[in-house]
Amino acid sequence: MPIPQQASERVAVVGASMTQFGQREGWIMDLLAEAGIECLEDAGVDASDVEHLYVSNMASGEFEGMTGVPNALAHDLDAMPAYTQRVDQTSSSGGAGIYAAWQSIASGASDMTLLVGGEKMSHRSTPETTDIIASVTHPVEYKTGVTLPSFAGLTARHYLERFDAPRESLGKVAVKNHKNGVDNPNAQFQKEVDLETVLESPIVADPLRLYDFCPITDGSAALMFCPESVAKEHTDEYVVIAGVDGATDTHVVHEREDPTVMGG
Repeated sequence: MPIPQQASERVAVVGASMTQFGQREGWIMDLLAEAGIECLEDAGVDASDVEHLYVSNMASGEFEGMTGVPNALAHDLDAMPAYTQRVDQTSSSGGAGIYAAWQSIASGASDMTLLVGGEKMSHRSTPETTDIIASVTHPVEYKTGVTLPSFAGLTARHYLERFDAPRESLGKVAVKNHKNGVDNPNAQFQKEVDLETVLESPIVADPLRLYDFCPITDGSAALMFCPESVAKEHTDEYVVIAGVDGATDTHVVHEREDPTVMGG
């Protein structure tokens, strides 16, 4: 077991990786292993030095009938006997994984923690994928046929009318996101769109249109965490996590005091 670090020691990130996003061949394990290997190489850390291995994943069982992905990934990376754990917090599984990885280092339980997150969805049809993702909703609301896009449309309409906001404001978010994608070689879409194109794209859930939504995609990313003192042994280039927190809002959306505010 590692010697516990001082509680005041900061948590550093010494490695990072990201796969190409889009329609990818293979299985979720292929994507997770690709990101994990690249992160190990970026950090200059041997797999045998990884003490904790976390996998952020929402629905590998539903999408591919595959569970036990952390155990399988430890095998594929040759990271055994690292402690492994899957982190499932629905659409915020990535953020929850960062919290878990940070805790493992900050508590002194681990001196080297690898976090890998990913999903494989494109092999399923759009209705199937929409239904799997809609399962995050409360059963009371799910049985009425709601989906996340429909919830988004209802919230957007309420927001626009309540604050008398111009529809163009939401459209500019999509323009900005696509512009950022051009600068990321791993982004699924690497083409800019103008505001007119966004506002004239097909309606998905009024008032939201095609370009207001994220696409169905496959991809993975990874981060390597360690105490700052350990980071200095590996590299002069690392970042320090200044703060991390999490919260949970009501599961039933209509119970929220203000549906335009995400309390979680």
